[in-house]
Order: sequence, then structure tokens, then C-alpha cells
Amino acid sequence: MLEIRQLKIFRAVARSGSFSAAARNLGYTQPAISQQIKAMERTLGTALVMRSGNQLQLTEAGDALSRYAATILGTMDAAEAEIRALTELRAGRVRIAAFPSAYSLLLPKTIAGVQAAQPKLRVTLIEAEPPEAVSMLRTGECEIALVFDYPAGRVPDGESAGEVGSPDYADLSVHTLFTERLRVLLPPRHRLAGTARTQPLNLAELAGERWIAGCPQCRAHLIDVCKEADFHPEIDYTTENFAAVVGLVAEGLGVALATELAISGLPAAGVVRSLPLEPAMERRILAVTLPKLEAVPAVDAVIRQLRATAPLIEAAAAR
Repeated sequence: MLEIRQLKIFRAVARSGSFSAAARNLGYTQPAISQQIKAMERTLGTALVMRSGNQLQLTEAGDALSRYAATILGTMDAAEAEIRALTELRAGRVRIAAFPSAYSLLLPKTIAGVQAAQPKLRVTLIEAEPPEAVSMLRTGECEIALVFDYPAGRVPDGESAGEVGSPDYADLSVHTLFTERLRVLLPPRHRLAGTARTQPLNLAELAGERWIAGCPQCRAHLIDVCKEADFHPEIDYTTENFAAVVGLVAEGLGVALATELAISGLPAAGVVRSLPLEPAMERRILAVTLPKLEAVPAVDAVIRQLRATAPLIEAAAAR
């Protein structure tokens, strides 16, 4: 029989593609990792990994074991979190996987609020875009996924996403935190960026511009809204780094969509000009967790603090 310790070692090897990287991540020696994998292969009677150049690749059997290991370890992590929270009265750790722009205001203020109320509760962060964050939640690598969605993917607050046909959030508990509007970023000398302009900008006015796009979910949304405005965006640059987006726009290399939350961190003497859009574009910020984790006091405490902090962030971003 395989041991839980071996499954954790195998998961680390599968993710990193390297015995030495897995050893560093787990605090083992490289020979110890290699020996454990060989022991697992002897137990199962088949090869689990094979070397391809400097990288290790999973065999078909290894790929199957990787999927089962994720389920087993995820279930065990959830069980341990629930039991630990129940016995230690909210002591322990809550891991949040969240998209980058949430790190500027929402998460710092939330964590500060949690620690003021529950000093023994430790909150840790993992940076991940929404699809990866939800995947990590399902495999037990975090307790809360902080994600965003656009109108096409709306999930009514208080309902499980599975009830409304959204496969991304199927069987998960979804909490709406707030809605933020999108604006367009323009170079300072852009033909539409005059300082006297106060009216919203119609997206159709930007047909023919070069665009800077972000994560895959944001790029898909950009293409969709431009299609509704009867043009296809010419995307010359893609980056998930908002500072890079601002730099590219500032140099006149393109235009971009950005949320009010991200824009609120720009200098007052802006290196770019931001304008509202007509019709207004929005995205929702959601806290997603597993239904069984909502009963864990530590997870519940963090979600409640996220909900308490959200209106303050929404108001600050809208100013």
C-alpha cells in the first residue's frame, strides 16, 4: 500500500518535473526523493516517471496516480483543516489563492482585520488567476479562491454555480464581494485623451487601435466586448503584469482595459489617462470555497472579513 507521505512526494515531483526541485520544496535530500519514487514503482509494479532530457515526465501510470493523489491529498487537507479549526477554535491556517490586483488593497486590509479579531489565525496567500485558483481549491491547495467574473459568467449570490450551469464553479459556494467597473487606459497624447473630456468613451471609438491584453480570461472578455462593438481588437501585447500594461500604454504602444481597483493605485499625476466607458463594463469579485469548508470556523471568519472589507475597497476604487 502507498503511504500518504509518498503521495505528497510524488505530487511534488509531478509538479516540478525534477527530483532536486521536489527535494528543495519538501526539505528532503535528492537521493531520498529518488528512493521514495523507486519504492512506489516497486509497490505498484510499473514505472511512474521517465527522464526526457533534463526533465522528468510522467508515464501513463504516473499521470493516473497524479490525478488520484490530488483528490486524496485534497480531501485529507480539507479534513485536517476542519478538524483543526474545530478543536483549536479558529486557530490554524487559511490559504487564499487570489488574482494579482487583489493584493493591493483588498487582501492586506482583510488579513489585518482577521488578525486583529483572531490573532492565532494565520492567513497565507498564493497568487493565481481565477481558473488556476479554482483548480487549487478543488485539489485542496487552498481553502478560499478569490476570483473575478464578467457578466456572461454571472452566478447569483447565495446559489451554487452548478445550479446555474457554470462549470467553473460547479458544486462550489460563491460569495459576491463587490462589483468594479472597467475603464480604458490611453496614452497621455492620445487623440481621445484630452483633459477637457469628461464624457464616457464608446468602445467603438477605439476600433483600429492596438491593444494590450491581460490574462486569458481578460483577453476573452476584451474580444467579446469589442465584437459587440462591431470590431475585432488588434492585440499586440499580452501581459498579466499591470505595471507593464501601464508602461506600454504610457509609451503610446497601445490602449488597454483596466479595473478601477487597479487604476486606484496609479500616481495622481497619471502617466496614462483613464476614461469611463459607455455602455458601462463591470466585473464581479467573488470569494469561492467548498461547501464543506464553509462550516470551518477559520474559513468562515476569513470570508466574513472579506465581505466586511469589500464595501470599503469598492468605495475607495470608485473615487
